[in-house]
Parts: sequence; structure tokens; C-alpha cells
Amino acid sequence: MNNPLFTGVCTALVTPFLNGEINYPMVERLIARQMEAGVHAIVVCGTTGESATLSDAEKLELISRSKKFAGKDCLIIAGTGSNATEHTVRLSKAAEDAGADALLIVSPYYNKATPEGLMQHYSAAAFSVKLPVILYNVPSRTGVDIPVAVYKQLSSVSNIVGVKEASTDLGKVLAIRAECPENFHVWSGNDDLTVPILSIGGVGVVSVLSNLYPELTQAMTAAALDGDFDTAAALQIQFQPLIRALFSQVNPIPVKAAMNLLGFDCGPCRLPLTMPSSKLMQQLQAAMKRAAQF
Repeated sequence: MNNPLFTGVCTALVTPFLNGEINYPMVERLIARQMEAGVHAIVVCGTTGESATLSDAEKLELISRSKKFAGKDCLIIAGTGSNATEHTVRLSKAAEDAGADALLIVSPYYNKATPEGLMQHYSAAAFSVKLPVILYNVPSRTGVDIPVAVYKQLSSVSNIVGVKEASTDLGKVLAIRAECPENFHVWSGNDDLTVPILSIGGVGVVSVLSNLYPELTQAMTAAALDGDFDTAAALQIQFQPLIRALFSQVNPIPVKAAMNLLGFDCGPCRLPLTMPSSKLMQQLQAAMKRAAQF
């Protein structure tokens, strides 16, 4: 697996709800919109998709339906991580059976595993499936930052293909690139650092922003990957106020509100996530107006 699983944009798709249930006609509409924009990879059941409040049965149906709709033209990457290794293994196997093309596995949250625990957790999950596995490092959510030494060890597992790095530490990305083999790829997990990470060897982004503007997010990453950093940087700067708004309250409260503003009725988030504040709605409207003017 020397080539990246994907380059450029992978959209961390919101999960639309209607009357408390997953709104599958809207799921298909959202996937079709991403594919029309040239996005060839989508994460379902991730943080932005409210995985923490989806049951396993809901996750597997969402994975299955998404893959059947997307067909061969778009990768469906399933979030299957949990804070219990046995549960992660079981859900990863089930996601493979449901048709997922790859897995995105977040570090165990709350229990704060040791480096050895992280090694054993990720190895167990990867060995249980044949699918490509992307590690997901997001210390702000999990309470633990995967050390570069653990990446280096895990890179020897044949189907672990890289990491969605959401630590906000560019120095760490440089260390990953220096210490890990070339076929262990880095994807940005932060929209505000997409272009900086691509400039030091990252191959793409798992994006919240691209829910709203897939074409422009795709254009930004394409420019950076082509070495046109003037264009890429201009887009990154243009998007910064919107990206700040999208993370001014906990994700995915802002992005679902923004999708609703765009006319995609994705419904509210499930509790314990609540409705956006009026201040956030004003911030989003202003930032979206600016972003759309590029």
C-alpha cells in the first residue's frame, strides 16, 4: 500500500436526522453533492457524524447504505473506534462486512491508554480486518496524544496506512515524516492547518469545512498538492473566519447549523449536543458570506 488511500479532500460527513432517526434520503443527497464536487472519500460515523450517539446498528446501516449509494466512485471510510478494544474489533469486523472501504479508528478515549496499550489496541483492530486502517489522533477529545514512536511501530502493520493527525502540532507532523516510512501517510485532522500540513508532506485532509464548500476545499488541496501555494494559501486565509466559526462551539453543532443555513435540512444534533446560540448563527452567516465570495 505505497500509494495513499486518498489524496486531497475526505469529507467527515454530518449525519442528518429527521424526527430522531437517520434521514437516509438526505444522506444520499449529501454524498451525491460531495461526489459531484470531485470528492472521492467520505468518512461516515466519525466525530462530525455524531458517532458517540449512534448505536452500532445505526452505524452499520449507515455504512452499508452509504457504500451502496456511493458505489465504486467514492471511498466510504467508517469510524469504528471506541474506548474498548473488544468493541472496536467487533465493530471493525462488522463494518468490513457492511461494505466499508477503510476504517478510521480513534484512540481509546477516557481510559488514557499507555503507549503499549495504544500499540496493542490498534494492532488488535488492524489484525482483525483486511481493510486499510487510518489511525485517528485527536488529543482534545481523547485525553491522550499518540507518540511518534507508536506510529513508527504501528507503521510495520501492513494495513495501517497512516494517521489523521488532529494534534495541531506541526512539529509532530515533521517528526512523523522523519521517523516513519514513506508509505505511512499523514492527513490533516484540522481544517485550519490543511495547507501548512500539505506543505510539509501531508497528503490530504479529513475535513469538516468540505461539508459546506466541497468544491473550494478541493481546489485548496489540489493547489497545495500541485505546489501552487499562493492559491492554496489564499483559500486557506479566506476560509479562516468560517473555520473559526465552525469550531467556536463543539463540533458538529456549528457545521450542522451551517448546513441548515445552506438549505440542507440535516436536523439538530442529538443530546447532549444542543442547538447553536444566536451569536453563533450570526457568526456563521457572516463567515459563510465571506467564504462564498472567493
